[in-house]
Order: sequence, then C-alpha cells, then structure tokens
Amino acid sequence: MSRRVSRRRFTASLALVAGAVPFAPFSAIGAARPRVVVIGGGPGGATVARYVAGSGAIDVTLVEANRTYTTCYFSNLYLGGFRSFESITHGYDRLASDSGVNVVHAMARAVDTAARSVRLSDGTTLLYDRLVLAPGIEFKWDAIDGYDERAARRMPHAYRGGEQTRLLKAAVESVPDGGLFLIAPPPNPFRCPPGPYERASLVAHYFKQHNPRAKILIVDSKNKHSKQDLFQQAWQRFYPEMIEWLPAEMTSGGVKAVHPASMEVKTADESFKADAVNVIPPQTAGVIAINAGLADDSGWCPVHADSLASTLVDNVHLVGDAIIPGDMPKSAFSANSQAKVCANAIVADLAGKRRFAPRFRNTCWSLVASEHAIKVGASYEATPEKIKKRDGFLSSMDESDAVRASTAREANGWYSGFTKDVFR
Repeated sequence: MSRRVSRRRFTASLALVAGAVPFAPFSAIGAARPRVVVIGGGPGGATVARYVAGSGAIDVTLVEANRTYTTCYFSNLYLGGFRSFESITHGYDRLASDSGVNVVHAMARAVDTAARSVRLSDGTTLLYDRLVLAPGIEFKWDAIDGYDERAARRMPHAYRGGEQTRLLKAAVESVPDGGLFLIAPPPNPFRCPPGPYERASLVAHYFKQHNPRAKILIVDSKNKHSKQDLFQQAWQRFYPEMIEWLPAEMTSGGVKAVHPASMEVKTADESFKADAVNVIPPQTAGVIAINAGLADDSGWCPVHADSLASTLVDNVHLVGDAIIPGDMPKSAFSANSQAKVCANAIVADLAGKRRFAPRFRNTCWSLVASEHAIKVGASYEATPEKIKKRDGFLSSMDESDAVRASTAREANGWYSGFTKDVFR
C-alpha cells in the first residue's frame, strides 16, 4: 500500500494520550540537568548524542528502533564483494557505556512540539528541553507507478541499510549469464549523489569476476550526475561495453512505471525488461519530521545554518539527510559535520559552554575498481541564508594509478575512523 505524508498532519496533544507524563518546562521545575532527546541513530543522530553527552552537563536519550545500524555508505563495497555485511554493521553498546548516552530501542511515534515531548512505540513519553531529529529520508512511494514497499522487495532500492542491502546483493548474484541489471537513479535532491554510479561500478566489478557477459543499464531521471566524467572514464577503462547510461533527455524523463512481476521498467517512450532491477525512488525528509511540522513545501526541513535549529519550530534541531543543507550534499560525512555544529550550539545554550564558530566539511569517496577510487569534497561556512561552500576539490582526470590507489586506502581509513567517531 502506498503511503503519503503531509506536513499538515500534526500530532494531537499528549494530554489526550493515556498515561502521558505531566509536563513542566525545564526552567519551571528547576531540574539540575537539562534533557536532550535525539531521534535517529545514524551518523547525524548518534554523533549529536555522543557530543552533547560529552559535555557532562546534559542528560541525553537517543531513540533508535534498531539495535544495529548497517551503513548505506560503503554498502556498495558489500555489493561488489569488497566487504562483508558484518563489516558495515555497527552497534550502540559503546555509545551507551563509554559516552553515557541513554539508548532506547523503540520507534518514535509522534512529537508534540508544544508540550516538548516524544511518544514512543512502547507507550512511554520522553520530555525534552531540546529535541534533535535525524530521521533520514522517506521515499515518495507514489512517484513511480507500481513502485511501493511491496515492490521494493522484488526491485530493491537499498537506500536504507540492512535487509534491503541483502536483497539487492542477492538480486545481483541471481543475474543469469549475460543478463541485465538495471539501475534507476532518482531526481535531485537525494541521499548520496554519487551513490548510484559507484553502485554501477562495483556491481560491474562483481560481474567482471563472476558474470562477464552481463550488462548494466542506468536509466536516469537526470541529464548529469556527480563525478560524471570520472565515472565514465573508469567505466570505459575497467568495464568497456558493460555499462550504459541513459540520461533523462534520452528517455523523456526517466522511469515512469514498473511491473515487478515481469521485471519490466517503463519510461514515457519505451520498456526495458531486466533480470534484476534497482529502483531508487524520489525522496523527502523522514515521516516523523514532516508530521511534526518541521518540513516546508519542498518536503525537506529548513534550518538555521549556525545551529541546525529548525526555522519553523522552537527548541528543535535537525541534522543529516532530512534538512535543506544549502550547498552541502546529503551524505554521512555531511551529517556528522552538521551534528558537531549542532551539539556545540546545544551545549553552549543549555550548559553555558563556549560556542565556536560553525565550520562544515564533506568528502565523498567512490571506489570504481579494485584499489582505484575517486573523491569530491568541500569546506563550508554558515551564513544567514544557508550553509555556503567556501572551497572544494575533485579528483582530476589524469591522476596516476598510484594516486587512485592511495585514495582507495584513504577511503577505507576514513570509514574505520568515522564509524568509531559515530558509534564508539
């Protein structure tokens, strides 16, 4: 069944919820320590929780439904045979034991921003002085005719880590000799702009080893994509005649409909039948943020660049893929960088600690072949209007194999250090 969300769907007051805890504002009850609730245990939410708790002056509760977190970043390496599933899956035990974060494994069902409270799936209610939402993305299930949550089991999107990652891996491995794997990337903006094209590269790596006559077709909804020239150079070198990219102008706008039973994908002008299909649908902010009134008409959440505080609701901050990040892409690195600025702003406000000038960074590495990676990145600053790019870098087309191998090692080193920073 398709699910639609609307920013006009607000949560009813928790005074109507049986068993709700009576609430008094923090300043009124004179509590010794303020309370911060963080919803979402990905790279944004877990980082905020750890860095706010690290102040030693604030009680932090992290609400995350899952007991482990499988990263979308580096999941393409699992698809390509470079990593195990276990190596991209992380737990929250050390975040609780080492950082003093109260980790609650439950679903956040609703937010009452007037009462400053969060209702959980287990029936309990959490009160907060500041709320941080890192809800990630939701899919526009009605954007492609025939593609819904049920269809995603046969045509996995794998743009949330976990079961979907395993389903896509199985789909890739099931492609028969000389078969076709089709990828349908979404329109902008979406999580991890280079992701679909790194995915094509690493599935091609797998096919080159195990199914060399197989083909990959990318039916895009855009006319250009991140690191385009670098990806296409790599495809010509490592996977000649295996990967074909069709921009939107060649298909009248990309995929319009799917038929999972027959594994058909339709554009406005033609139909493709594939052996495995990876549909990545258009995206919006996570449902709980939209239902709490934190998104604008774009479906994404506007924030103040210097604190990641919502521009629409008081006492609420947002980080990660759900926000309108100005010039920053939606990426794990971006979410972690935003989270540190957000944590500093909250600690400064609630605990009187020093507030530093906000600075943001992002780097995105893409492995395209064994020991061969490319990267793009930038630094950013907060302005009254947005998070603004200051300077950036991009791998050059004429880099040596030694440089590309060094970039691949750098990427693996980043992942190791990054996941320790988030989950330790």
